[in-house]
Amino acid sequence: MQVTEVANEGLKRAYTVVVPAAAIAAEKDKRLAELAKDMKIPGFRPGKVPQKIVQARYGQAVMGEVLEASVQDATGKVVEERGLRPAVQPKIELVKFDDGADLEFRLDVEVMPEIPMPDFASITLTRLKAEVGEEQISKTLETIQSRNATLEDAEPRAAAKGDVLVCDFVGRMDGTEFEGGAAQDMPIEVAGQGFIPGFTEQLEGMAPGEERVIKVSFPATYGAANLAGKDAEFTITAKALKTSVKPALDDEFAKKLGLDDLAKLREAITESLQREYDGLSRLAIKRRLLDALAERASFTVPEAMVEGEFAEIWQRVEADMKAGRLDGEDAGKDEDTLKGEYRTIAERRIRLGLLLSEIGRTNNIQVGRDELSKAMMTEVQRYPGQEKQVIEYFQKNPQAMEQLRSPLFEEKVVDFMLELAQVTDETVTPEALAEASQKA
Repeated sequence: MQVTEVANEGLKRAYTVVVPAAAIAAEKDKRLAELAKDMKIPGFRPGKVPQKIVQARYGQAVMGEVLEASVQDATGKVVEERGLRPAVQPKIELVKFDDGADLEFRLDVEVMPEIPMPDFASITLTRLKAEVGEEQISKTLETIQSRNATLEDAEPRAAAKGDVLVCDFVGRMDGTEFEGGAAQDMPIEVAGQGFIPGFTEQLEGMAPGEERVIKVSFPATYGAANLAGKDAEFTITAKALKTSVKPALDDEFAKKLGLDDLAKLREAITESLQREYDGLSRLAIKRRLLDALAERASFTVPEAMVEGEFAEIWQRVEADMKAGRLDGEDAGKDEDTLKGEYRTIAERRIRLGLLLSEIGRTNNIQVGRDELSKAMMTEVQRYPGQEKQVIEYFQKNPQAMEQLRSPLFEEKVVDFMLELAQVTDETVTPEALAEASQKA
């Protein structure tokens, strides 16, 4: 095999590879001989079929297999002998091959960059932490009370905020009723959520038997395109008034929720909130760590990987554009500007991904089988009644298992770096922690 380097620029390499005709012919003859051993043709004893007949029947198919195998084998040898680490699947282009002649093909490959390790000790981070207080516990208890409240009939009177009016309503646009704009015996919380902005607020003061016409504007982002951003009016007839009665906060209430007593309910709430706060804390410091890494990572990234990542991002952006779901920051930008910004995002993601992978590889950070099995079982539990099928899916699809492994690996690498970085803990309010995690 003859290999000639024809390009070496940045991360891109290109080679012409020539596989001798003799090697191809020998491999072809070998495979045809193996086929002949089992061929059964009338007039010939098994294994005694003439080579010419075997060649006539299977020569072309075997030659295709031999050429494909020769290219794969030669590519593997080039990669191994030259110590290449391909970033993506190498591109192969057949240059020349005639029956009985040498095989020549071109191999283009983009290799992984040299990735210098950052000085983790130079990274200074503040880890924001929050603790559960009585205020947060009380608010959560009130929310649980509200979710378990019952509606009871009230004496006819003007509805106040928080009351529930049972109503009939009909919506019209330019005097014409529109589909989905009418309902009967609909319970509506006065000044509550879940309706068009401004709808429930205008029910305040209505009494059973009263009719009222209200005007609203559908949000520009409303799900039904024919209504989005349009003005409408609704004729509302109040039929009954109900009040929400919350259960008493006592041991009996806790038992209905499956806990021993009110103290155990408060304990469960505390643990749940603390997990939430710890999750926000983790999210915030991880993002700050990745920002610090991005500032220190200046190596060139493989162009093909960036293009692949950008293509996935842009596909989602185009879908959002067509559906009118672009967020406020993107909505006013032209396509070229958006492409430039999202390409920068794609490059950052690839660079950070390569850096995290290299940190893990260099420091022998691995995801154990038990960790992977636990992650798989967590995923399996999301599909009750289909456990066997889900397990078989993961067992038969290495790519699906890799999707479970990748986030576990990333978290272990993050833990490794946080151990080496200069981290200072700071206690803040839950509100400050939530705000910081959103900005991070």
